[in-house]
Amino acid sequence: MGSRKLRETFYISHGSPSLAIDDSIPAWKFLKSWKQQFPQRPSSILVISGHWDTHVPTVNVVDQNETIYDFYGFPTSMYKLKYPAAGAAGLGKRVKELLIASGFSDVDEDRKRGLDHGAWVPLMLMYPEADIPVCQLSVSSSKGATYHYNMGKALAPLKDEGVLIIGSGSATHNLRAIGPRNTPPAPWATAFISWLKTSLLEGRYDEVNEYEEKAPYAKMAHPWPDHFFPLHVAMGAAGENAKAKVVHDSWDAGSLSYASFRFTAPSTD
Repeated sequence: MGSRKLRETFYISHGSPSLAIDDSIPAWKFLKSWKQQFPQRPSSILVISGHWDTHVPTVNVVDQNETIYDFYGFPTSMYKLKYPAAGAAGLGKRVKELLIASGFSDVDEDRKRGLDHGAWVPLMLMYPEADIPVCQLSVSSSKGATYHYNMGKALAPLKDEGVLIIGSGSATHNLRAIGPRNTPPAPWATAFISWLKTSLLEGRYDEVNEYEEKAPYAKMAHPWPDHFFPLHVAMGAAGENAKAKVVHDSWDAGSLSYASFRFTAPSTD
């Protein structure tokens, strides 16, 4: 593919779709400054989004990505935004091949689906030119955290091919518990994020895979796990001895954490 190898994978909390247009959300500035923090240009981008939940792992194999508006009740301007990134059909086939080789016997291809807002909202800020091909991979939220970690492990070789692997979800995701804007973080949310940061920074990935038993307020932080499992994929793709780092940490509406993480594999030089 001609691109330099990558050592990093990322988990990004994308929060509300309005992140695309609201520069008062602190995560907006973080994502806008992405290329200063991560200057290496990837050959293509694989996004694992919490907004695509399927029974078996599924990749979108398209030539051109449509922009999907999978949200309701937002300002009209949101539905006019476009992120016209090319598809990465070859990457989609490669993802399928790697998963099947690792024992994921059933992997589907979707030949119509474009990018949902879990993919295009952060990418619009990170790579506004939309000039890097993008492929999406679904989560299967009925399958568990370790399943997604193993999916990530299967995809680790993509880093050597210059592919940027991004899990996109939300470090806490309880939409019923959202308070007014600028509400201080709820105690349960703070407790969960504190546990998550400590576990990741200390490399206790097994505990993160067992978060339902190990984490405080796990069910409150994630009543449904679709926005958390992209983290497990990114964590698995980085490798067992990868080092985690918090690259952004902010809150919105008292219970929505924008915490984002980088996982860096050890150097093989």
